[in-house]
Amino acid sequence: MAVTSYTEEFTSAVSPARLFKALVTESHVFIPKAVPGGIKSVEFLQGDGGAGTIKQTNLVDGGKLKFMKHRIDVVDVENLYTKYTLIGCDIEFEKVESVVSEIKFEAAPGGGCVCKMTSEYHVKTGYELKVEEVKEGKLRASGLFKAVEEYLVAHPEECV
Repeated sequence: MAVTSYTEEFTSAVSPARLFKALVTESHVFIPKAVPGGIKSVEFLQGDGGAGTIKQTNLVDGGKLKFMKHRIDVVDVENLYTKYTLIGCDIEFEKVESVVSEIKFEAAPGGGCVCKMTSEYHVKTGYELKVEEVKEGKLRASGLFKAVEEYLVAHPEECV
């Protein structure tokens, strides 16, 4: 099995702690509010949000995917770090076995946050992942990040 990795960095005017709370520890409550046109709900299938939890993200009707399942591998609240693995969805990936993502939220100079994300695509034997296919995942991640950021800026009372 081959591994294709990419690293992405996002900056935000929102504090690292608020973004971590919105995107990680309270994602099951917050993300459907911040992205109602894309995400219907986030539910725990197993666990309580810590390591070992299996979460299912249910997407709105009419899209390419209906749901995605993630296993939470690490939630480090003190260091604002998480690691999780995409373990399934409603369509079978032809080339990808799993996707492991690590996200670290850090304070930015002058305020706000730098979010560093690394994703590893574990590709099935005999397949090769093209740059265009990785770009699709990067676009989804940056779109979610920006939608959450915009919501937090517009609603300063959320995720404090």
